[in-house]
Amino acid sequence: MQNIKISKKANLPTKFGDFKIIAFKEGEKEHLAIFKEPFSESALVRVHSECLTGDALGSLKCDCGEQLQHSLEMISKEGGLVIYLRQEGRNIGLLNKVNAYALQDEGLDTVEANHQLGFLDDERSYEMVEFILEYFGINKIRLLTNNPRKIKSIKGIEIEKRIPLVIEPNRYNKNYIKTKKEKMGHLFEF
Repeated sequence: MQNIKISKKANLPTKFGDFKIIAFKEGEKEHLAIFKEPFSESALVRVHSECLTGDALGSLKCDCGEQLQHSLEMISKEGGLVIYLRQEGRNIGLLNKVNAYALQDEGLDTVEANHQLGFLDDERSYEMVEFILEYFGINKIRLLTNNPRKIKSIKGIEIEKRIPLVIEPNRYNKNYIKTKKEKMGHLFEF
């Protein structure tokens, strides 16, 4: 990858523990690595796509914020990193995500809403993951995910193990999680 700008390393104390952060600027997108060293031989890694409504606002329509929090808790205890990719709304952007929410309010599921807006069910890409892991010298990981597409999309890195993120559905995200499982092949364990 060319023309990636990398910030300095900074401290990030959080309610989950003390981390360090580094930003990676790829064109107009600025991704973040939130990490706690030392990394084990097979680093614990969460590849997390931005979800403003879930991550920052605590939306109950998705499981994103809870997955991020759970990942930070685990990494705080044993070391590892969260690769926070700026791919809001499965990379359709915030405006289109809110439009998709409105369509979901009318009865469409998350996949149908994206299709109605002219998008694939998932527009995300994961090329930055390999770049960030190589930057840290990580070549073997234990991946915190329920998404088999992430597993298939991450190239050049050995994924030793998939660690499921077990998030209990609520009344607002039950259909969302059901759609991710049935239409997108996500691997859920309750």
